[in-house]
Amino acid sequence: MKTIGYAALSPSTPLAPFTFERRALRANDVAMEILYCGVCHSDLHTARNDWGWTQYPAVPGHEIVGRVTQIGADVTRFRVGDAVAVGCLVDSCQECDHCHQGEEQFCTNGRTDTYNAPDRITGENTYGGYAKHLVVREEFVLRVPDTLTLAHVAPLLCAGITTYSPLRTWNVGPGSRVGVIGLGGLGHMAVKLAAGLGADVTVMSRTNSKEADALSLGADRLLVSSDSAAMAAAQSHFDLIIDTVPVKHDVNPYMPLLKVDGTLVLVGQVGPLAEPTTVPLILGRRRIAGSLIGGIRETQEMLDFCAKKQILPDCEMIRMDQINEAFERMERADVRYRFVIDMASLPAPSAQ
Repeated sequence: MKTIGYAALSPSTPLAPFTFERRALRANDVAMEILYCGVCHSDLHTARNDWGWTQYPAVPGHEIVGRVTQIGADVTRFRVGDAVAVGCLVDSCQECDHCHQGEEQFCTNGRTDTYNAPDRITGENTYGGYAKHLVVREEFVLRVPDTLTLAHVAPLLCAGITTYSPLRTWNVGPGSRVGVIGLGGLGHMAVKLAAGLGADVTVMSRTNSKEADALSLGADRLLVSSDSAAMAAAQSHFDLIIDTVPVKHDVNPYMPLLKVDGTLVLVGQVGPLAEPTTVPLILGRRRIAGSLIGGIRETQEMLDFCAKKQILPDCEMIRMDQINEAFERMERADVRYRFVIDMASLPAPSAQ
């Protein structure tokens, strides 16, 4: 299947049009026309090889919404015309304990990421959703509930599940006290989802400039982390703190805010942190943990929950040819709160 997308050809060059071939359908594959693709900070990191493992050319994009155009002979769950979605995973072994438990992101034999990963069968590098078409194994295709607006669904496939999964893992519900550090693409979804689950939600930010936004998204209050008196008053308050900051930072000021057995879970920064002190951990039996997206079953649960509660991300729609500008704006935190690419703006391959 000939298609077109936008690719990074090196760490230092802008993303540019890139024509390539999607694989022919296997018996258990679903082909889709991509309608919308969210823009994730991981896309920027991958394009610029910030993590050191990018294979070029790299076509980013793992927040994908589209419609089924073709199905393989063994596909039973989808039909042509269905509204579907694909997140950060397109394959796993389906045989290990983690896969059987619905946590394919931890596949013992190695998950296959939607982009910049070797295909499980051919070994070819996978290409993501900054493209016109996609071919995916049936088990990794998600159904989009009819009541959700397709143009706003895409960020749920990464930002949504990345924050929903720890909320479910730590059993957040009515009566829970949840803190959210950072109010960007991940943070605003953490606020909406925690509030939707019935929790008392506090946004933590260095200044009070985002207080109105935090409250409008469903938070109960904003805690100014640079206000030592306010931080002291909030000690031993939170059951769970979701840390969405995507760069190296200091978690020490937040640890005393946790209750005994409370957890600060990292979902933003992939890499080093400022050196933590163990004092608040030991004295309060507190924890620092990490969380990686979610499995397919949990991601479908999240989509269904968002449909029930009518929770959707706040999005700014862009054209495909605006992606480099969007990357620059994302670095400046100049987006509220997630970019989504309208793939109708990407010409079909035959027009090139």
